[in-house]
Amino acid sequence: MKVNKDMACSLEIALLEPEIPGNTGNIARTCVALGAKLHLVGKLGFKIDDKRIKRSGLDYWFDLDLTLWDHLDDLFHDFLERYPDGGIYYTSSKAKICYTEVNYPDHTLFLFGRETHGLPESLLLAHPERSLRMPMLPEARCLNLSNAAAIAAYEFMRQKNFPGLLKVGEVTGRGD
Repeated sequence: MKVNKDMACSLEIALLEPEIPGNTGNIARTCVALGAKLHLVGKLGFKIDDKRIKRSGLDYWFDLDLTLWDHLDDLFHDFLERYPDGGIYYTSSKAKICYTEVNYPDHTLFLFGRETHGLPESLLLAHPERSLRMPMLPEARCLNLSNAAAIAAYEFMRQKNFPGLLKVGEVTGRGD
């Protein structure tokens, strides 16, 4: 399983300086299940061959379309060069726009920050119209990174009518 480059739409997820291997592994698994590309940017809080990443990503890790970037600007340049009409969205508990209020372009990149600090506020201030929040109780600081990535990814796919995804399963009767 790899990203289907012939699809009319594409989803990409970027993690800026992720710290927890389990979260990155879970997000990698989500990316493979959706045919999405994963970008890891900057200094990672773990080694890419960490067994904890591979355990959470299970056997999906080898099917992942993954790119490592030293600098965020290089990722943005690459994405916008490939998709001039694409949209880059910044996810944060500090944002004012709900993630469901956006009509995502066919080529979308969601950027997530570190588990302990989130995205730099300078990015949110520079792009308030593309900064998104997932609703939660006022007392909650934030969602788990891998959960937030899955929520955003599935909203994009829902809006595109789940292109290329199997929407109906089948009970085989072969047992539990």
